[in-house]
Amino acid sequence: MEKLDNNQQDPKGTENSDSKACPLPEEQSPVILARFQKAQAMAESGLNLYPNCFRPEHKASQIREELGSLEASELESKAYFRNLAGRLMARRDYGKSVFFDLQDSTGKIQLYARRDKLPPETYDLIQHLDIGDLVGVGGVVFKTKTGELSILLEKIELVTKSLLPLPEKFHEMSVESRYRRRYVDLIMNEESRRVFMIRTQTVAAVREFMVARGFLEVETPMMHVIPGGATAKPFETFHNSLDRTLYLRIAPELYLKRLLVGGFDRVFELNRNFRNEGLSIQHNPEFTMMEFYQSYADYNDLMDLTELMFIEVAQKVIGKTSLNYQGLAFDLKGPWARKTFHQSLVEIGHVPEDVLTSQAKALEYLANMGGQKAPGDPLGKILAKIFDLKVEPNLIEPTFITLYPADISPLARRNDLDPNLTDRFELFICGREIANAFSELNDPMDQRERFLRQVDERKAGDEEGMHYDDDYIRALMYGMPPAAGEGVGIDRLVMLLSDAASIRDVILFPHLRPEA
Repeated sequence: MEKLDNNQQDPKGTENSDSKACPLPEEQSPVILARFQKAQAMAESGLNLYPNCFRPEHKASQIREELGSLEASELESKAYFRNLAGRLMARRDYGKSVFFDLQDSTGKIQLYARRDKLPPETYDLIQHLDIGDLVGVGGVVFKTKTGELSILLEKIELVTKSLLPLPEKFHEMSVESRYRRRYVDLIMNEESRRVFMIRTQTVAAVREFMVARGFLEVETPMMHVIPGGATAKPFETFHNSLDRTLYLRIAPELYLKRLLVGGFDRVFELNRNFRNEGLSIQHNPEFTMMEFYQSYADYNDLMDLTELMFIEVAQKVIGKTSLNYQGLAFDLKGPWARKTFHQSLVEIGHVPEDVLTSQAKALEYLANMGGQKAPGDPLGKILAKIFDLKVEPNLIEPTFITLYPADISPLARRNDLDPNLTDRFELFICGREIANAFSELNDPMDQRERFLRQVDERKAGDEEGMHYDDDYIRALMYGMPPAAGEGVGIDRLVMLLSDAASIRDVILFPHLRPEA
């Protein structure tokens, strides 16, 4: 679908680049150098620092769920032996015994090592272990006097030696270092692990929702000969064998609609798009969209489907529809508000009605607001800039804004009652656009004329203007059934469900400036 638009800039982010090389051992701090020296001594003694022979059979959460409710006496009488692997996160020494916190992919559990219960060589290994080391352990589950579920070690093996120390606490990591070294962030920060579990579950729930309703999941090209399907600036690359410029896709729309021509009535793709634009708390150069198309449907049908999708996904992923995003309370439970584009400008933005019909007055109104004006912009584009400033921030509860001007909707079907408008909607929640949809334009001659106008805008300096796609026009001339299509911003949906302030909080490895 067309661009999910927001101009709020994030001053910390721009482009991806190689970071500084990790210093060699001799260039490290004394603490790190000591770790390297310890590791070297362990290796010289014959210990394999990176074996691949331990096979865990249990997880920390599984042990807690299965045995956590049992009394200490029952655990002692049954002698439940469990083995698992994970990272040492804390250590407490008490002379002839040691407590560890072991963390695996599901959570933490306490380990207890007693010198008199272990062979000398095993206890000696324990003395050489560092926080951050990965170990495999086995022992009997018990409860301490304070009721803490623990494992009395009978064996422990080094699985991977950690050469760099972890931060004392995740609060010690700056926001930028969390993004730049996500692997450490995930080790230290339970909240980050929670967010990315929500992301995985959200993607799965969306996919399940679409498949259950008869949509066929497909894959379309990531490299396009002609960038299309959105008003956005593409990334360029070059294919040596074909001797031609290619573009990373800004949207899969035109290929998905070709499939409607081919006879697939319901298709969707859940994948990455790429746009060579500035970054913000809502924008990353590559981002995830779920785009889908349904024959013999219009944009009203998709509003109903979208509302149902968001409710079902929220219930599956977080178990509720009443949410709080960055202090803003809202509820996904329907019915959602529906307002036309022009209606919202007047009722929500309090824009005078005469501004809606005059390019000159709209330009003057935008200039008085401090907005970026371009005298050559059509009226619809000027009103869209006013909408971004006056209306969008105030759309907190889920709201569909419908009937956008045709001059900012080059792929949408014209409204039957007013050809200056299109049968299109955008979904806003908490002042942010989450989805964009419309009844599809399947008139090849109308589409051709709109492409040509976009080409003229590109020639006039608009880098986001669409290219002319002759093959897509040819496909439409074979006949595309009446249809509706939509793009849902998966990153933004995850932000809502996880209460994440920035898109970088929900992307595992976001793009950043080079390290200074």
